[in-house]
Amino acid sequence: MKHVIITGTSRGIGFELTKKFSEAGHKVLAISRNPQPVSELKLENVKVFACDITRKKDLEKVSSFISSEWKKVDILINNAGTLINKPFQELSLENFNSVYQTNVIGVVGMIQKMLPFMAKEAHVVNVSTMGGVQGSMKFPGLSAYSSSKAAVINLTELLAEEYKETGPSFNVLALGAVQTEMLEEAFPGYKAPLSAEEMAEYIFNFSLTGNKFYNGKLLQVSNSTP
Repeated sequence: MKHVIITGTSRGIGFELTKKFSEAGHKVLAISRNPQPVSELKLENVKVFACDITRKKDLEKVSSFISSEWKKVDILINNAGTLINKPFQELSLENFNSVYQTNVIGVVGMIQKMLPFMAKEAHVVNVSTMGGVQGSMKFPGLSAYSSSKAAVINLTELLAEEYKETGPSFNVLALGAVQTEMLEEAFPGYKAPLSAEEMAEYIFNFSLTGNKFYNGKLLQVSNSTP
């Protein structure tokens, strides 16, 4: 049984991941600004936290819970993300800041708080996007989102190097088109070839075993972009 933290669990891939880990008998801390969707499921071994990962006080509450209840974290899946789809000239600095606070700073804060509880065998899985991969196809309107996800890729590589002797392992998944609410925000009307449940199944398996084979690696999980 693993102790697993998943961020961004109110919908999409994070919501499906929470169900999969619970069904498999693992302990889950489901983190989201909106805890209601997961709370209503009344899943076994799942603790639901209302948490904004951009707020220091909220992160400290998570750390306190781990310190007093779990004592350790085996898997951290940084899945939470926010997207604003606007032409570059219409994006305010506040828009950019909002996206980077969740997609980059929030990830940094969560990792820093959880590292003291993670052993060498633990695994940090960061969720990025194909739009953040250098040389990949890019799309208008996603300059804030895709550039923030590129930062997550680089951060993952840096942390894997910094912690390669002591652990945990760090890997990043660049996802292609998955049928989620966020995809609809980016590409209204587009139908993706993969469902949120199908992608969650892949991430579920990778988070449990991927660190046996990879560390500091970017894996492009995509058959459509979009």
